[in-house]
Amino acid sequence: MTRAPFGFRFYRFLTNLVHPVLPLVLIHRAGQLKEDRTRLGERRGEPTRSRPAGPLIWVHGASVGETLSLLPLIEELTHRDIPVLATSGTVTSSQVLARRLPDGATHQFMPMDSVPYVRRFLDHWRPDLAIFVESEIWPNMLNEARRRSIPMVLANARLSDRSFSRWKHVPDLARFLYSRFDLCLAQTQQDAERLVRVGAQRVAVVGNLKFDALPPPAAPLVVSGLQAMIGARPVWLAASTHAGEEAIIVNVHRVLQTQFPDLLTIIAPRHPERGRDVAAIVARAGLNASQRSAGLLPDSATDIYVADTIGELGLLYRVAPIVFVGGSLVPHGGQNPIEPAKLGSAIVHGPYVHNFEEVYDALDQALGSGPVSDGDALAASIGALLADPALIRDQSRRALDAVQSVGGALRRTMAEISPYLLAMHLGH
Repeated sequence: MTRAPFGFRFYRFLTNLVHPVLPLVLIHRAGQLKEDRTRLGERRGEPTRSRPAGPLIWVHGASVGETLSLLPLIEELTHRDIPVLATSGTVTSSQVLARRLPDGATHQFMPMDSVPYVRRFLDHWRPDLAIFVESEIWPNMLNEARRRSIPMVLANARLSDRSFSRWKHVPDLARFLYSRFDLCLAQTQQDAERLVRVGAQRVAVVGNLKFDALPPPAAPLVVSGLQAMIGARPVWLAASTHAGEEAIIVNVHRVLQTQFPDLLTIIAPRHPERGRDVAAIVARAGLNASQRSAGLLPDSATDIYVADTIGELGLLYRVAPIVFVGGSLVPHGGQNPIEPAKLGSAIVHGPYVHNFEEVYDALDQALGSGPVSDGDALAASIGALLADPALIRDQSRRALDAVQSVGGALRRTMAEISPYLLAMHLGH
């Protein structure tokens, strides 16, 4: 067997060194609400569910965006009566998956990447196939799974400019880790070329699974209840906003209020725990805010509705015909515009959208979204849409057509992993 490169051996040395203090790290993180205190054992590789009988596929995504991109794949597998273990690493992702995982799928937290935790996890679950998403590279987990001859696939794989540059500084480690994967399914041809250059052995281009994601659900009674509270008021949504954007949104509301006096603006911060901070920004601007996390609904006195709850974007997209997708007016890289596009929203975004560059390019080229450079341009764009319902309908139709035209990654992914599914069944 080829000797592991120094970079991996050093990583293993460090993780072995810090292993005794990891329980304290978990407790500290739980105090910061970064871990689920009731499920810390899962982060130590201790299962809280039994392994189902027969073959089992393990899929892993780091946080909300990655796990949501895997949902179509999970649903396809469970429809074929294949049990699925879904793991993630954040509290928010676990809460979203609790609502959206289909029957036949179980969620656990990913164990921390310490060898004893990893081995405990693999000893219990014994997956027949492991599917990681995008750029999830946990050296100890990958190495231990490879030692057990568990086939591993990197789905929806991508390598950003930054990640590719970093891996070039440690080529031996990159080659060692990426060669652990039996198959890498790249989002784009550029991603595929980069994956080959860092050491991936088998690479295919299948597209982006996020384009095939199902729209988030919402209970019809809750939708109709919120619509009734809004009534005939003009309304728009700033979804998944980041720090620095809410002040801009509030100012846009004040500008538009001169033209639309009964305007309702909804702000859904990307991190709901920031709801109180967002409400404070609204108050400092002399406007009235209502926080959904406090059980409040937007009444006639509400200027800005702070939707600081988890898993309710499906509801908000259904009541707001115009959606500004956040993380794009600040250098974050943009959030996912596919869900509002599939639910019929007219989409507006800022200049920083490199996290979803391909889909934003498709939307912009189809005139299904309106790119803006700053708060003034955002106010002008939202104002034009609010004043012209026909423009909203046209832009939303173009957005839906654009995201549907770039779909198909799920079908191609299933075709690529079908030999593993067949081998898995024959093995049982």
